[in-house]
Amino acid sequence: MYENFYGFTEKPFNATPDPKFFFPSNKHTEALNSLIYAINERKGFVVITGEIGAGKTTVSRALLNKLDINTRVAFITNTHLTAKELIVQILEELEVEYKRGGKQKLLSQLNEYLIRQLAQDVNVVLIVDEAQNLTPNVLEEIRMLSNLETEKEKLIQIILMGQPQLKKKLEDIRLEQFRQRIAVYFHINSLDREETQEYVLHRLRSVSSNGVGLFTPDAIELLYSHSRGIPRIINLLCDSALLTGYIFDTKSITREIISEVIKERDFNNTSQMNNQYSSPNTQYDNIKLHCCSDCSKYNTCQTKWLRGTKGEEQACCPSCQDYKHCMESVKKVKLN
Repeated sequence: MYENFYGFTEKPFNATPDPKFFFPSNKHTEALNSLIYAINERKGFVVITGEIGAGKTTVSRALLNKLDINTRVAFITNTHLTAKELIVQILEELEVEYKRGGKQKLLSQLNEYLIRQLAQDVNVVLIVDEAQNLTPNVLEEIRMLSNLETEKEKLIQIILMGQPQLKKKLEDIRLEQFRQRIAVYFHINSLDREETQEYVLHRLRSVSSNGVGLFTPDAIELLYSHSRGIPRIINLLCDSALLTGYIFDTKSITREIISEVIKERDFNNTSQMNNQYSSPNTQYDNIKLHCCSDCSKYNTCQTKWLRGTKGEEQACCPSCQDYKHCMESVKKVKLN
């Protein structure tokens, strides 16, 4: 809507994890380099954590652009899976033709595929996003996948990416063997004040040659104060601020505009939003349904990231539970 007004080639603050907008802060660059190193050296296990909206998924998308043609990737985003369902997802992501059967039969077929790929000097990588949702049983199954190896190297490189709850979950005494196999662990912190300013400028430079002075220093200061340096919140605030500037026919995004956007989005008073989603859907009482990656609102849902920043459970809100996929999930739960 406002692209032509500001002279942008596209919107600079979309919430989707577009690697084109990857911001090379020290922490994000180190995370990316750690992933590349672990994959190239066939280290096996890598765990990357960060607050919700900190840029983990964008780092993983940037990683995909850095891998060579001899690397095959299985990218898993739906983490509410059983161990068998996980193996099926991996086979399908790798486009492996397989015969249906029990978990061991599927695992055997995956192992055969990995051996063939190694013979052709192809490195196979499994990336699991939102890994904090994995159950201890599924995490143990992933550990068993790491046992697929030759005398010299791993047959599959495994990357788990998730919120800080993932690290807490891995501290479970039942996952001691899992922890011992982690070759690289990295936590992505939020941006500091200077990085927040550079992040905004980086986004603007990516879509325009004349947008550098668009946000005033006071606007950046308030933007950092309320976003706490979390890229996803910065994106939401900046996108709304640009729309407000367009509506009021001004190309200077001031502190007042940022303040107005904050009030509109009610970033500091979440009680109303929490109350809005606190009442259960009476049709499905006592059934707990979590955020689903198949939902069209998964990457942009304000409720999801607000709950994440507060460390709350990622339960699905009623507005999303109208989706057919979610309703089918509820029926499965009832049948079981």
